[in-house]
Amino acid sequence: MPPPATGTQAVDRAAELLSLVVESTEPRSFTDLVRETGLAKSTASRLLQALERHGLLLRDDAGQFRPGAQFSLYALRHEPTDGLVDIAGKTLRRLGEETGETVNLAVPRAGLVVEVAQIDSAYLLGATNWVGTHVPAHCSAQGKVLYAYGALAQPEEPLEPLTPHTITEPSMLGRELRQVRRQGYAISNEELEAGLVAVAAPIRTRGAATVAAIGITGPSPRMIDRTAALGRLLVAEARRLSRQLGYRPEHDSTS
Repeated sequence: MPPPATGTQAVDRAAELLSLVVESTEPRSFTDLVRETGLAKSTASRLLQALERHGLLLRDDAGQFRPGAQFSLYALRHEPTDGLVDIAGKTLRRLGEETGETVNLAVPRAGLVVEVAQIDSAYLLGATNWVGTHVPAHCSAQGKVLYAYGALAQPEEPLEPLTPHTITEPSMLGRELRQVRRQGYAISNEELEAGLVAVAAPIRTRGAATVAAIGITGPSPRMIDRTAALGRLLVAEARRLSRQLGYRPEHDSTS
């Protein structure tokens, strides 16, 4: 058995594990990571726990590893959409002032939705900070938008229910995504959490690539009767923001 890693050797091994996870399009299992790196299980476990503690990796309910919140936020700064959070700031604030609800900006990451910016609700009920949170795509409005417009691959296997309202069958989700494309926005009605309703629309860049989703979230009593109005508002604001990123609706065959 090789001696315990010290100094730069430990850093190199941790970096190798991190690279395998963040470069993968799917979550990675502990067994896969041990096999591909050749590390002893005890060494791999120790390094993965350290990466988890620092928010660079996230272990999901199935015990598999995904990129963590910190890494996702760092990575955003080095993408073609560099500065997206700054550019979107005015739009987020305007939506927050107009609706009084929580407004979020999210990006796709390793099959999940990562919240990267937020304007807090004006109300005490619903004032939760989502920034850095990884949200399952199939039960969030922003995730449905990212599925519908191709930023995330649509699932083919049964999905995990988080509430009695969560869509779990890929065929049912597919039907809803077609509706999302027709109307330009998505709704999550108590599918992520009981009592929570959200509406979202896509943010697109030159060539009609969808890079993010902007959403409004709030408790069901305040949201349920105005989802259509909020959806239309989001579509208008999202299109305005998308134009700043080079998107041209007249050149988009998917509009």
